[in-house]
Amino acid sequence: MCIRTVMTYASPVFAHAAPKALHRLQVIQNKFCRAETDAHWCVRNSVLHRDLELPTISKYMKDASKRFFDIARSHPNALLRAAVDYQPPHPYP
Repeated sequence: MCIRTVMTYASPVFAHAAPKALHRLQVIQNKFCRAETDAHWCVRNSVLHRDLELPTISKYMKDASKRFFDIARSHPNALLRAAVDYQPPHPYP
């Protein structure tokens, strides 16, 4: 999926996206999964994701963002290390 590569590149930004935006992307991913597997309408999305070994969009973004900041935290450049040493904003209610 080409959407996944763009999201991976921009994962630090998408990690703080509104839940509504991530939900819209999740709906698109669910539709692609259902179409690709030709799953019956009564099969739950969680079952599709489990069988395809595909994380949800929010889980994927959270993991990708965590990896990015873990790598940046141990980078030899002091400015980059200082940039990641901040308190993230509070999540949306």
